[in-house]
Amino acid sequence: MPVAIRFENSYAEELQGLYVPWQGQEWPDPQVLLLNTALAERLGLDAQALQGADGARLLTGQTLPDSARPLAQAYAGHQFGGFSPQLGDGRALLLGEIVDPMGKRHDLHLKGSGRTPFARGGDGRAVLGPVLREYLISEAMHALGVPTTRALAVCTTGDRVLRQNGLEPGAVLARIAASHLRVGTFQFFAARGERDKLRLLLDYAVARHDPDLTGASDAALRFLERVGARQARLVAQWMGLGFIHGVMNTDNMTISGETIDYGPCAFMDRYDPATVFSSIDHQGRYAYANQPAILLWNLARLAEALLSLIDADEERAIARASEVIEATRARYRDAWLGVFATKLGLFQPDPALIEGMHALWVGQGVDFTSFFRALPDAVQGQDTELAALFAAPGQDLTDWLAEYRGVCRAQGADVAQMDKANPVYIPRNHLVEETLSAASETGDMDLFLALLTRVQNPFEPAAGAERYARPAPEEAPQIVTFCGT
Repeated sequence: MPVAIRFENSYAEELQGLYVPWQGQEWPDPQVLLLNTALAERLGLDAQALQGADGARLLTGQTLPDSARPLAQAYAGHQFGGFSPQLGDGRALLLGEIVDPMGKRHDLHLKGSGRTPFARGGDGRAVLGPVLREYLISEAMHALGVPTTRALAVCTTGDRVLRQNGLEPGAVLARIAASHLRVGTFQFFAARGERDKLRLLLDYAVARHDPDLTGASDAALRFLERVGARQARLVAQWMGLGFIHGVMNTDNMTISGETIDYGPCAFMDRYDPATVFSSIDHQGRYAYANQPAILLWNLARLAEALLSLIDADEERAIARASEVIEATRARYRDAWLGVFATKLGLFQPDPALIEGMHALWVGQGVDFTSFFRALPDAVQGQDTELAALFAAPGQDLTDWLAEYRGVCRAQGADVAQMDKANPVYIPRNHLVEETLSAASETGDMDLFLALLTRVQNPFEPAAGAERYARPAPEEAPQIVTFCGT
């Protein structure tokens, strides 16, 4: 018997032409490996029922309640700069929408549920390691206060899937999102010149994410502005954590401003603006320092898709959209300064101090996360731990610390609050790889669960957990990440 979930289906009902109705693949032995019980309860779901056999069949897309209308979403997208007019959910299904007890709407979406008509030659499956990666890192991002999609569950399927390292255990990720509308969703109709359907999509997105704009004569322009503001805040938060998304294609940038698709993502240990982890980003398009520029590039692609709805006169529409993009550039700058001001314990951003700090790190091998945890002591004159993070601490560090102390005094900064803004624990890459290997190769989940506990409580030091706060040893190999969830 299906687990009782009352789905709503506004996407299916209002956006015909943006999906294909589809069913999940049958699996030999679906089981719930990991359930996000706290999230399930917040959504008003029966966590106990979801952990059983019927829950596993629901969370892998096999036995669904009558209210579900499973579908594969269509979208287009620029992938590493090249445009594909039709992409879509090649191995994913939207089961429907859950309205939680607070009245908030969430998509329930599966990844790895089998091939769909958008599969483009893929096998439609997912394997355990990348699925656990998305669970781990999305939970870390949530705990760090970053808007994100969240994993509801990881299910094993009972089959083995061929990947580059041989046969690996198959898995399905059940994911919750404010919606799965992307920049690429708008590009899908725009590329086809289907203006009426594009208008329906805009109306739907506005009603779902910016209802106060409903019926506004300039809704398209103001929606573009809202999306830009959300994404500017999001990327500024990424930068403040040393987070590198790795694949900021337009089909991976949400309208809601949530982080989505954690395939090749990673957190930077030692500061280097050119840091890239993704195995396919050979040119560094999505390197750490390039993320703000890509934010604006992607927003420009959304603007292009919306031009016909912004103004009937194309030149006027371009001019208005360009103003929004330039305003977003300034909004991002303000958000970025605000993020780093908070990390420094300041009440007001000091651009020269913040920019000087970034310049100070270059070529020094400074561990990004540890730097901020060492600052409260350093600002009070105990700077030995901070200096030890630098390959060659010198006069530049001394001068910057003197400037920083002066700004703190002038603002009456409360450096004791800094530890609430700067994590002790992030998903360190070497630890992530260690835990995923153990889970995939031997079925040992203990390392994963221990790391998960730490990143779900990122600001509080735990006794005996020092290894989770340390970067990888100098001699450790460079981590390479792959698209594969």
